[in-house]
Amino acid sequence: MPFSPTDWTSPQHRRSVIWIVALATAALAFDGYDLVVYGTILPILMDDQTQLGAVSAEQAGVLGSYALIGVLIGALLAGAFGDRIGRRKLTVISIAWFSVGMAAAAMTHSVPMFGAMRLLTGIGVGALIATAGAVVAEFAPAGKKNAYNAIVYCGVPLGGVMASLLALLVRDAIGWRGLFWIGALPLVVLLPLALAKLPESPRWLVARGRIDEAHAITARTGIPSPTVEELAAEELIADPTGDRKVGFAALTTRRYALGTALLGFMSFAGILLTYGLNTWLPKIMENAGFDAKNSLAFLLVLNGGAIIGVVLASRLADRTGRPQRIIVGTFLLAVVALVVLTLGFPLPVLLAAVAAAGIGGIGTQILIYGFVSNYYSTTSRAAGVAWCAGFGRLGGIFGPLAGGLIIGAGLSSSIAFYIFAGVALVGASLTMLVATRRAPLTPVTGGTHRAPEPVAATVD
Repeated sequence: MPFSPTDWTSPQHRRSVIWIVALATAALAFDGYDLVVYGTILPILMDDQTQLGAVSAEQAGVLGSYALIGVLIGALLAGAFGDRIGRRKLTVISIAWFSVGMAAAAMTHSVPMFGAMRLLTGIGVGALIATAGAVVAEFAPAGKKNAYNAIVYCGVPLGGVMASLLALLVRDAIGWRGLFWIGALPLVVLLPLALAKLPESPRWLVARGRIDEAHAITARTGIPSPTVEELAAEELIADPTGDRKVGFAALTTRRYALGTALLGFMSFAGILLTYGLNTWLPKIMENAGFDAKNSLAFLLVLNGGAIIGVVLASRLADRTGRPQRIIVGTFLLAVVALVVLTLGFPLPVLLAAVAAAGIGGIGTQILIYGFVSNYYSTTSRAAGVAWCAGFGRLGGIFGPLAGGLIIGAGLSSSIAFYIFAGVALVGASLTMLVATRRAPLTPVTGGTHRAPEPVAATVD
């Protein structure tokens, strides 16, 4: 019997996809661990010159930026090669790369070498962040794409929580090098599982003309693969002009160019809010009169609210089939929440507003990754996600800088929140300008089906 695009084709199909989602989530959790653990060990490096030598505040800031620069490079490299070498191979390389980088950083004894290893590690982190969206888009059933994307990308804030908790519990016992060795564990724990349980995308194989390999994976895992004719029809819907460019070249075609620019700036706004609020919220709340303990509590609420809220929002996106509208809504939620934070409400209301701001900032960026990964066709999907992850990473640099300028200028916390609210409002406006069209839902017999993909055309 035919299956609708939201059905599992078999129990084997469901098990295979759950394994893939679990592996991707775990990998991004270690990515998040890597990005946050530096902040937890920074006091040790600055206070104890026997570790790496003298580390000034200026050097500490530069060292922190190396990982972000690496993430940018890694995301762009993933876009350049991901649509050519495949999802599985790039995922495996990325896991091995950032694990080796963490281990190498744990063995350094000088500031320059530590900085070089942070840059190296960031390349692997960025490649994995950019690849995860393409993996989810091509393995998850159509009716679960946004939910599974949210689960996978929630691994990043979960990894940050893991880094914070481990630093509190065992940092004094195992030292900063021990924390970095923990970050290298995927090399011996996660990598073997990925090699055993992560197949190549049948959809990508068909797009590359490797039909027999795609059918073999479908037989082994139950994951459907489209026929050549079905994939050709989808690509024709995605690009009626017939311009079959691959990777980054496809992003500049007439069909995708405007959408690519808008999606990049949407990601820029989302990541700016994510890093700006995570970096400066405790300090802003301290300046507003809260003690240090309560200020850190706001940070936990920000990330906790994001994780819970984005799971609910992604389910709503799947049910309505309108992820674009959900993203507009979460951006606007951030606007309202940030304005509420300026009005002097009681603590419970402020905590609720911070949780809503987490959904509108961190959560929105997770939703954007899901939207982007389904916006492009198979032959340009990795490049599209990489572009947004890479260009958006510039927002991760400007967010902390903007907060620093605001705080350094002695402006009130209200001004800071108004500026961040303005960024969210711009993000919502850009999202409304992205044009999409859905491929028709055509059930396919024989154990395969085609999931609809939003592509640039008419306004959603």
